Amino acid sequence: MIKSIRHSARSSSEQGFVIVAVLWLLAALAALATIFSLYLSNSARALALNDTALQAEALVSASVELTAYQLQLAGKDARPALGSFHTRLNGADLAVSFVSEAARVDLNAAPKELIAGLLAVLGAGEEDAREYADRIIGWRTKSKPETVGNEDALYRAAGRPYSPRQAPFAHVNELGLVLGLPPALLERALPFVTIFSGVSGVDVLTAPPEVIAALPGMTPLTLKQFLTDRATLPNDSAAIAAALGAAAKSNVAAQKSQAYRILIRVGFPNGRETVSEVVIDLRGEQDPYRVLSWQDDVIVRRRALVRL
Repeated sequence: MIKSIRHSARSSSEQGFVIVAVLWLLAALAALATIFSLYLSNSARALALNDTALQAEALVSASVELTAYQLQLAGKDARPALGSFHTRLNGADLAVSFVSEAARVDLNAAPKELIAGLLAVLGAGEEDAREYADRIIGWRTKSKPETVGNEDALYRAAGRPYSPRQAPFAHVNELGLVLGLPPALLERALPFVTIFSGVSGVDVLTAPPEVIAALPGMTPLTLKQFLTDRATLPNDSAAIAAALGAAAKSNVAAQKSQAYRILIRVGFPNGRETVSEVVIDLRGEQDPYRVLSWQDDVIVRRRALVRL
């Protein structure tokens, strides 16, 4: 009888152990199933994002092609300096705008007076603006025999671990390496400068007010009147010069560039939106155009205020 009771107790204990083991196994399987489900969900999300990125790249490329086609179709002498269009492609909304790169001040080609004028408009004092412009010119210019080492000495004295390039700017952000330029002023200047226009001046019919205000000889009264009248001005050098007054004598106004900056907003059916900015040059010898710069996930900066 006692043996029967012991056997029954041992059997119940073994059964209990098996039940606990089975429960642990079921819990482990449930955890694995949950982890696998999360993995599949994350993988699907990642694939969807990757697919959207690929679609966005293709749509931006198509927008650049359409813009280049429109500009080439107009012919070199009749190309609009700015424009925009909307279209739908593969279910996505495309909002495209373009403007001549001559709307910006070229860091590699602009004279000191125009660069200093822009920095003064953006908040630098006149003396400081001229000093900053000297350093920008010094950064991009190869030293002459009589000035070798002068710019280098300034950077060494300031404790900089590098020397000025003394060659053309490779990127507008390189402006941040120029000696003495305050970060806040640099941030305000970036939307108004370029390295792609290839001209010493600007196109006053498309340039923002800050750039026009920077023209040597420009006065607040002339600037205000010009901005009021320019929408109705004919694309005629004599009429533009008359409207600019003394500022036209600097020979940096009404210049044209073969480079264009294209802003592309892509709106997807799922509500997602991307903004890309591409700069192209239409002077291609073999191809109709070449891409000079391509930037995705662009944040459109607010314009600075003109000091009148």
